[in-house]
Amino acid sequence: MKNLNRYGYFFIAPFWIIFLVFSIYPVALTFYYSFTNYTGSGTAEVVGLTNYTRLLTDSFFLQAFVNTLKIWGINFALQMGLALILAAVFSDMRMKLKGQSFFRAIFYLPNLITVSSVALLFGILLDWQHGSLNIVLMNLGLIAEPINWLNEPAAAQISVSLILTWMWFGHSFIIIIMAGISGISKDYFEAALIDGANRWQTLTSITLPLLKPILLYIMITSLIGGLQLFDLPMLLTDGIGSPDGSLNTMVLYLYNQAFKYNNYGYASAVAYGLFLITVLFSAVVFKSMYSNGKKQARQVQT
Repeated sequence: MKNLNRYGYFFIAPFWIIFLVFSIYPVALTFYYSFTNYTGSGTAEVVGLTNYTRLLTDSFFLQAFVNTLKIWGINFALQMGLALILAAVFSDMRMKLKGQSFFRAIFYLPNLITVSSVALLFGILLDWQHGSLNIVLMNLGLIAEPINWLNEPAAAQISVSLILTWMWFGHSFIIIIMAGISGISKDYFEAALIDGANRWQTLTSITLPLLKPILLYIMITSLIGGLQLFDLPMLLTDGIGSPDGSLNTMVLYLYNQAFKYNNYGYASAVAYGLFLITVLFSAVVFKSMYSNGKKQARQVQT
């Protein structure tokens, strides 16, 4: 029997081999390269903490960091605002909205479209000379001349944030927030209805406090995804974050350092810098929101 037990290792071996080769080994190799001046060919020379020292004083990385936070912040505020408003409407016991399944499908549909297709679609819609958005706005008399949406720093950042909101708010609303609301006992809402609480009081005193763990999860996962923003800025611009570097996110900066300038050593240091920033932000958000969530949940229970 003991001899037969050894065959179990053969069944789990493929997973561990693939995991070690394609996950652990690249992470370890990237960590090693972060202490070298490796350029993609030749021998990697160890330079100690030079790459990390450069990272701390790199104005381009700082700009990429600020750009990433701006784009993510606008997207997150709009996404959560829309998701919470729709969740309050769809879960309102007074309204009893009909056709909820149809609206949920429509809201979730953008999440099923590939990013490359979304970039192509909005690249056409936001085109300066022939884009549909400018044509509609000019026909309505809202603007006098076409706006170059992707060639003005502020407009470009807001455009990317709005596209991300359109893509992801359906996922936050349907998959996460509505699932969280469905887990809240209807007794709370019925008691609030009997006591004469209005919709705003129900939302702020019952729904939001009991959704704090769900909102915490959304914020952390959204923050992690936002700090790794790469595909839309890459596809909508020239690949280096134009205009004026306003769409140069941290991952796009990392990508260009590695594959455009062949500076793999410094790009590896940027990767680990991004990892530390993500861990730090996630820890701060988790600690602050989770402690407040527990406190307010106790108040609701009492």
